[in-house]
Amino acid sequence: MTYLTRSDRIIVGASALLTLVAGLLAYGHGNETATFIVSAFALAALAALVGRCVEQVSDRLGSGATGVVQSALGNLPELFVCIFALRSGLTEVVESAIIGSILGNVLLVLGAAFLIGGLRNGKQTFDGGRARMLIALMILAVAAMLVPSLASYVHTPAAAHEQVLSDVASIVLLTVFVLSLPASIRRAEAEGGDPGRHEASWPMSVAVMGLAITGVLAALVSDWFVDALLPALDALHISQAFAGLVIVAIAGNAVENVVGVQLARRNQPDTAVSVILNSPIQIALVLAPVLVLISPILGGANFTLVFPPLLVTTVVSAILAVSFVIVDGESDWLEGVALLGLYTVIAASFWWG
Repeated sequence: MTYLTRSDRIIVGASALLTLVAGLLAYGHGNETATFIVSAFALAALAALVGRCVEQVSDRLGSGATGVVQSALGNLPELFVCIFALRSGLTEVVESAIIGSILGNVLLVLGAAFLIGGLRNGKQTFDGGRARMLIALMILAVAAMLVPSLASYVHTPAAAHEQVLSDVASIVLLTVFVLSLPASIRRAEAEGGDPGRHEASWPMSVAVMGLAITGVLAALVSDWFVDALLPALDALHISQAFAGLVIVAIAGNAVENVVGVQLARRNQPDTAVSVILNSPIQIALVLAPVLVLISPILGGANFTLVFPPLLVTTVVSAILAVSFVIVDGESDWLEGVALLGLYTVIAASFWWG
């Protein structure tokens, strides 16, 4: 195990310990609030471990395939939480978690990256053209995801067929994602891979086995987390909407949260912006459509792309705000503070539901 770095051992140890404690609390019928809290931290640790395993596997596949693997597996813990939540009929949690993941990346993580990067390195510049392209893709992806919601609000004839419309939108979004993969692979290969890439240090067998084990553990912890969710929310006086928007979104996207901020701190703003903005695009193009299409076979609540008005309003406002902030290809700490302030106001508005 000498190939494990100190940070690798910390992540593995934290994941194992938190998963063990969460399991003991869940199967020992311990305090549900404690189970909920420990499971949330375990999910965050497992998300970090999934990211580490994905790095090790993708390093053998070439720079072009790295993004494909990360897109497929990067949101694994959050996907499991949403699946178990749907099976338990917690549609509000899933709706809030999807929008919360988008808001968390474009406001919380990007704001933290601008703040910390600006305080440490001063004004940072990045490829404005690349950032604007990512923002354009995100606007288009989120807009397509929200069309069923708009059809419902204005009471068009399509509103009576929200499940079918959601299925059609989901198929289109997934098709766009699949069609975008060759271009993404070619672009990554032309750029020579990410600046942060490194030589893989784990044996391939260990990386694959680690990914498989981590996936199973993430599924188990997600089940415990959802089982303890409602009792814990009642005890803590937290709404389902706030839990999905903030707690599930942050725990499920721990990898992007940490990596994006670290890159900005190291004065790699181009890579930081790319990593942070690619995550919400994947949420809109992959995670949400997959949940729509598999929800009928899960045995719980069906999931559609009709979101509550406040969720739609906040995500549209957030994307417009970020578009104006990055259009000049520069960032500073004050812009980071502004984005974090907007996220705080939005999160607070969902505290009561």
